[in-house]
Parts: sequence; structure tokens; C-alpha cells
Amino acid sequence: MAEASNETPETSQIVEAGKTSKWLSENGFEHEAMEPDSAGVEVLKVDREFLIPFATALYAYGFNCLQCQFAYDTGPGGDLVSGYHLIKLADNADRPAEVCVKVFLPREDPKLPSVYWIWKAADWQERESYDMYGIIYEGHPNLKRILMPEDWVGYPLRKDYISPDFFELQDAY
Repeated sequence: MAEASNETPETSQIVEAGKTSKWLSENGFEHEAMEPDSAGVEVLKVDREFLIPFATALYAYGFNCLQCQFAYDTGPGGDLVSGYHLIKLADNADRPAEVCVKVFLPREDPKLPSVYWIWKAADWQERESYDMYGIIYEGHPNLKRILMPEDWVGYPLRKDYISPDFFELQDAY
């Protein structure tokens, strides 16, 4: 008769730290190495309090290009996530090094510091994440809606967003 296993499907597997994660750990930057994405890019989770020193260290390490800043909602009642896909441009590399940094934020208090002062490319991308998800990037020089009207109520890409009543224009033709 086989013995029952103590492992459950929820048991998390150990993720081996990548090159960038090891360098950050050696230099005292707290973070969690997550499972690499489908393209094999290293994914790092950091607390919002440490985002600016963490991002500054990555910039000093050579990640001088913010390829994409993004956000997503983990589900109703869950966290909002602000992510940063960074690349290290080097003259002698066949392919640039890549890393993805994610910050998980509670839905009730989705605030974190802006990385605009490290990577200027974050300007419009942080504004879009603010407009669609309600993530407040403190210290951003011009944090205002970019896609929705200024008087719009709510954040349309949140999974718990309820669309206001929609009235069709009768004389549109």
C-alpha cells in the first residue's frame, strides 16, 4: 500500500536564483526570485519600500533601458501589480540581458514611488497604469489620466470594475 504524500498542489517549488538575483543578494538588496517567464526572463519581486534603491542598483548594474512598465490585476480582492521589464544594452552582447521586476500592491493602498527619475521612459507608461488600474506613482511629475476623461470615475481594467450605465448616441449617423 502506497503512503500518502504530504505535498499539496499549493506547495511552492524552489526557484533557483538567476545571475541578477544573485548579484542583488550579494549586495544586500532584499527581494524574492520568482519563476522565470515563458521567455526565460528572470522575474524578481520587491517590496514597494525598496523599489527605488533596488531600481537604482539595477541601473548601476547596467540595466539602463526600461523596455516596458506594465500593470495588472490579480483578481477581485487581490493585489495590483506594477512591473518593469528592463534590459541591459551592451556593445559586445549577442542578446541584451533582461530582467523583470514586480511590485505587488494591496488594492486598498496602491501607492509606490515613481521610477521616472531613473528611467524617463516610465513617464507615459506609469500614467497609463494609473489611469487604467488606479496605481498611484508618488513623485511622478505629471500623474493624470492619459486615456480616460479627467472626470471618469473608476479604473476600467480592474477586474472588479463595474461599467457605468451606457447610453447609445441616437443621432450618431
